[in-house]
Amino acid sequence: MEKKPYHHLPNGTFRNPEGSPISRSSSGKFSYRDFNKEKKKLDMTVPKEHIINKQEVLNNLEKFKNDDYIAWIGHATYLIKLGNTTFITDPVFSKNAGPLIFGPKRFTEPALNLNEIPKTDVFLLTHNHYDHQDMSTIRRFPFKDAKVLVPLKLGKYFKKYKDVNEMDWYEEIKINDHLKVTFLPAVHWSKRTLTDTNKTLWGNFLIQYKNMKILFACDTGYGNIYREIGEKYGPIDITMINIGAYDFRPMFDKSIYHTTPEEALNVAQDLKSKKVLGMHWGTFVLSLEPIMEPPIRFKENAEKFGFKKEDAITFKIGEINSLKSILKN
Repeated sequence: MEKKPYHHLPNGTFRNPEGSPISRSSSGKFSYRDFNKEKKKLDMTVPKEHIINKQEVLNNLEKFKNDDYIAWIGHATYLIKLGNTTFITDPVFSKNAGPLIFGPKRFTEPALNLNEIPKTDVFLLTHNHYDHQDMSTIRRFPFKDAKVLVPLKLGKYFKKYKDVNEMDWYEEIKINDHLKVTFLPAVHWSKRTLTDTNKTLWGNFLIQYKNMKILFACDTGYGNIYREIGEKYGPIDITMINIGAYDFRPMFDKSIYHTTPEEALNVAQDLKSKKVLGMHWGTFVLSLEPIMEPPIRFKENAEKFGFKKEDAITFKIGEINSLKSILKN
């Protein structure tokens, strides 16, 4: 019989790449009660400059409609336009990240309403956590003819879509003559109910467009796998990676499944990245660091990992920037 890959377990579940960090010790325990108690201590003041006015966002969509661009809707939701193809990543337009009315509520609105986004051709979903797989958005998504790329065993959530593709790590799908997407490992996990832990896969998407490489790496912790990916697929032009949701003190030191801003830079360094775009912050309170701390630490530590400060990029919610501008030296 053909030997199963390391990340496929005999019981049908999945695990992280070989050499990844193991789960936190039992000495640290997550408690919703303690979490909510600490959460109330956070200063929830959102600077005005963190959010771009919606009319300006709509004007910029028109302005950049003939360019290749990246636009931040919020959290891990981006529009990425490459040639005549527009991607959307982990689209979450709901008011909360959880089932029904439960789960963390947004403290910033999406840059656009779902019915205001431009025609979208490819729908990327990295994993099944509620702040990434938003069933309300999936049901209401206006472009059900989009090509959907999802990890193994997540296709069942897209029954009304016409072109759904489940992917294992290292599988490739050609979008057109200039575009190819490869699904790559991440250090994370999956869970949506009390009984489905790691029954669906998770991962990162490498988008190759002509001679350019964009890695959408969300969510992930730091792991040795990134040096291997860097050797095989690097250098990466733009690494888009989570820089928020890392601090769970006093319950335990940190999550091994979400990179700190410094670890995100380390991943990008391992991938031989030219630019790093920090995301997964400024939208939901998923952990206990100050809400505006991630971009500050991200910029302050860039040079320690071989980047110039201007190579560690963060967007405002609603910001749209051309790839040409992002990649300029």
